[in-house]
Amino acid sequence: MKHIHFIAIGGAIMHQLALALQRQGYTITGSDDEITDPAKSNLKTAGLLPEQFGWFPEKISSGAPDAIVLGMHAKADNPELIAAKAAGVPIYSFPQYVYEVSKNKKRVVVAGSHGKTTITSMIMHILKHQGINFDYLVGARVAGFDQSVQLTDAPLIVLEGDEYPASVEEKRPKIFFYHPHISVLSGIAWDHINVFPTYENYFNQFEQYLQGLDDNVKVFYNDEDAEVQRVMQTSGQKLTTVPYETPPFHYEEGVPIMDTASGPVKVSVFGRHNLLNMQAAIDVCMELGVSEKDCYAAIASFTGAARRLEKVKEEENFLVYRDFAHAPSKLKATLNAVREAYPTHHLVACFELHTFSSLNEKFLSEYANSMDAADDAIVFFSHHALNLKGLPPLEPITVRKYFDRTDVNVVDEKEDLLEMVKKFVAPHSRQDGAAPKPVFLLLMSSGTFDGIDWNAVSSH
Repeated sequence: MKHIHFIAIGGAIMHQLALALQRQGYTITGSDDEITDPAKSNLKTAGLLPEQFGWFPEKISSGAPDAIVLGMHAKADNPELIAAKAAGVPIYSFPQYVYEVSKNKKRVVVAGSHGKTTITSMIMHILKHQGINFDYLVGARVAGFDQSVQLTDAPLIVLEGDEYPASVEEKRPKIFFYHPHISVLSGIAWDHINVFPTYENYFNQFEQYLQGLDDNVKVFYNDEDAEVQRVMQTSGQKLTTVPYETPPFHYEEGVPIMDTASGPVKVSVFGRHNLLNMQAAIDVCMELGVSEKDCYAAIASFTGAARRLEKVKEEENFLVYRDFAHAPSKLKATLNAVREAYPTHHLVACFELHTFSSLNEKFLSEYANSMDAADDAIVFFSHHALNLKGLPPLEPITVRKYFDRTDVNVVDEKEDLLEMVKKFVAPHSRQDGAAPKPVFLLLMSSGTFDGIDWNAVSSH
């Protein structure tokens, strides 16, 4: 029985890997200097929550683990990491260890700047619907699945692969370590400015990813993304490549209907970008042996991954959705999706600057015109988030100019944000005397808007 010790066990995916290995019979220990929910509750339930927060090198010297899994949160001077090196314990980054336990499986890796979680979730949904035995790793909670990492003796694994560095010891992107048999490239749009200071540096990671794949790997790529087309030309020539694009569809009362050769298929998620993601998932599943007809039958019941155009509230003439959108391309795609699906609603868009990139003034110009589809646009940021990320102060007037929209509202206090949202979602009288438009409130953030309870917001 292997003993695996996790340094920084409290990470969103790190703790899920720890739980998955425990279910496989491994002995698991771990440390972290801070663990919050849901990781804290999940680890406590499994008996894996450390008795004390902090780093304890004696866990390495006395416990003698067979291997270390090192999380991104751990710094180079971490006392447990230093002890592990001194003791000669094998050290793996998260993706390296995932490969270790899945190297005898067929591996599907979904890569790209956006859409990864949704495409991975859709593939999982179709495979489960078909009763196919598979393992997975996905970056969000997915309806119908109890956890976000599963490791069994299944012959297939589906992996969401991101381009962020694997660990402090291994600075290369996570996707470099999975060695797929089948891959998806969903899109390329600059992100992670703290790691990739220029766009070309970021783009080069995808060039290296494709160049590092075996010649017989099949890559499904988004043929509607000019940068994906460019990287396929520079680095994908030796691979078997298959383009995909948005399938034909139309809307009926806000519900998208796919126009397929087998007839109309009503689906439960909306947005042109989500139908594009759906096509990628169907192509992968057909490559895995699922018929096109069965793919359509399965995907009709897919309701989405957590915080990906997820419904929060529905009242008469009032809808609230939240989305994980934080990069400029994601913001624009999500807003355009809502505008297209709900053309008669008054669209109030509320976006939180929360990531290192979005709070960095050098990156803010990338957001120009990203919120143009909204009737009312609100941008929120907290000075606490700036402090946590070690970034210099920002002022609302500075942020406002980068969105290139004269009427964008920028607030930096959550009480002011809540009052502004309440004002914008209240029914507006119209000059023509007609009834007020129904309101659609769209909340976009990878954070929590400083913990605001959006259920308290009503249009009444």
